[in-house]
Parts: sequence; C-alpha cells; structure tokens
Amino acid sequence: MSTREILSKRLLDMARAQGVTISTAESCTGGWIGKSLTDPAGSSAVFAGSAVTYSNSAKMRMLSVTKSAFHEGAVSEDVALAMADGVRKLLNTNMAIAVTGVAGPGGGSASKPVGTVWFSLSRAEHPTLSVKQNFGDQGRDRVRELTVLYALEWMIQSLSAV
Repeated sequence: MSTREILSKRLLDMARAQGVTISTAESCTGGWIGKSLTDPAGSSAVFAGSAVTYSNSAKMRMLSVTKSAFHEGAVSEDVALAMADGVRKLLNTNMAIAVTGVAGPGGGSASKPVGTVWFSLSRAEHPTLSVKQNFGDQGRDRVRELTVLYALEWMIQSLSAV
C-alpha cells in the first residue's frame, strides 16, 4: 500500500468513527485529493464530493469566492479560506479542505515560486485555518502528490485533536 492509500484509509476510518463528513475544493491538484478519498470501497459514507475549481471564475461561481478575495491572486490565503468554507457549505459537510497553488513547471514568481501551496481547513463550529507550504520545484506531479499527502495528514491531525 502506498502512503497516500494508507492515509486515505486512515482518514476515512477516523471520519466514519466520529460521524464526520468530508468535502474538498481543489485547484492545483485537479481532483487528486478526491480521487484518493474515493479509491477505498465504502468511502461514500464519509466523502460527499469535491469541487475542482481550476479557474478563478469557477472558484467564484461554484464556491462563492468573492472577487475581492483575489487581491493577492488565486494562490493566496484569502482564496484558500473562501474555497474551504465555500465547499463545506455547498456540500453540507462537517469538514472541508481546500488547496490552491503553483504546481509548475511555469507560473511561479518571486513571491510565489513553483511549489507554493495554500491549504485551508474548514470545520463546522471551529475557526477556519490556513497554512502555506512550499514544496519546491520538484516537478508538477511531485508537487501535486506532496499537496495531497499534506492535505490528508492535516485532516487526520484535525480529527485526532478531537
């Protein structure tokens, strides 16, 4: 079993045991987190769905991200926070994770180099949290894989703290 498969199964088992439902809002990963959560059989008891919102207009239309949230661009804390809250409300789940980043190979800048990813975790009755990671320019697929692993680990950590 791969690390991703182990983490996905652990997260789903923990969420099931705690009665938590999960949704995801994904930009740079293009649905990889949702795929990881739907690979194990029986995941529909916990995983409600994912919004893959690659464009800014999709983020605004589907997740109610306001135009003002983009003041620092799509790869920003404000956008990640709005995405997480938006998908949790849209799919009526207890927990949602959102990711927006620069997977590469291009698109980076001095302030947001390739490998920069903003994460946000929205939980019902908890403050929405955010964190920025920089995985470095390790290639598009590797940045996306590291993003998925980090997201799964953060959700597990959040459920462990309950």
